[in-house]
Amino acid sequence: MITSHRKPQVCVLGSAEPGSRAYELAGEAGEALARLGITVVSGCGSPATRVAAERAIQANGLVLSIVPPDHMPAPDWPATVVLPCGMGDARNLLMALAGDACIVIGGRAGTKSEVHLAWLHKRPLLPLVGCGGWSDELPSNPPDERANSPILPWSTVAELQANLRSLGLVKSAA
Repeated sequence: MITSHRKPQVCVLGSAEPGSRAYELAGEAGEALARLGITVVSGCGSPATRVAAERAIQANGLVLSIVPPDHMPAPDWPATVVLPCGMGDARNLLMALAGDACIVIGGRAGTKSEVHLAWLHKRPLLPLVGCGGWSDELPSNPPDERANSPILPWSTVAELQANLRSLGLVKSAA
């Protein structure tokens, strides 16, 4: 029997502005991931991905932040582990590959790039729906016709947790 020491990892991709429902759900998602023992992977570059990381840390979770420049961010950066990749936008591939699944919130061009790369590499996508933004369209408009991976929409943290369980990323009824 092989014992794994690696915790599941879920990327949080996207954008949403403070005060929006999507922003609030991003924070709740980060906290829920931490409480479920899932490592949050976040670039922390948008308000939504940053609040997810902050709330995960507040819940004593682990946060891996993959940042585009080649230098370490400020000491107050919301992460427990930082990977400065020095690759600029090419870091989107690292983000897409670093998660066992990818949560998608709202989103603009960078998010689309990460989502398409995740799709090509068969990572399950968990788009937030009902809050506006590009993630609303993802369930009915996948990146292409190949059905590379599941697209499991959510509009509440309870639905997100159920989707994570269905993917086998949560072992208990936490």
